[in-house]
Amino acid sequence: MAKKSRKQQPGGTPATVALTAAGTVFTVHAYEHDPAHPSYGEEAAEAMGVSPERVFKTLVAEVDGELTVAVVPVAGTLDLKALASAVGGKRATMADPAAAERVTGYVRGGISPLGQRKRLRTVLDASAGGHPTICVSAGRRGLEVELAPADLAALTNAALAPIGRD
Repeated sequence: MAKKSRKQQPGGTPATVALTAAGTVFTVHAYEHDPAHPSYGEEAAEAMGVSPERVFKTLVAEVDGELTVAVVPVAGTLDLKALASAVGGKRATMADPAAAERVTGYVRGGISPLGQRKRLRTVLDASAGGHPTICVSAGRRGLEVELAPADLAALTNAALAPIGRD
């Protein structure tokens, strides 16, 4: 049986296509991805010359059996207990990477909170509100989008909560 594939949308990734369709103001930042770099997010911050506090990583966790997206600064880590609490759950664990890729339609290191194959419940770290713009993956390694945190929250129907820690 042929494997279903998500076709590349004309003019960009599913994330940039979703942003364009919504009429959202955003900037695309492309950089040469180094497969040997130990951290996708830190690599993005370094390559773009942006503070790691403004570059956010998209992580997929499982909260009480339901896949949930957490968007936190690359400068820190995800607090799984805080994520569970933010969505009214009891227990959170990191999702299996293969399940995260299958459900979002993106590869690890390129998972975007936007344009996912299946829209997942999303929580954006509250620190995002302290910046006029933040950067998140545009849907592939070496490609980021910069946009207002309020726009990201609106487009993903994200809850804002303190889910990151230094």
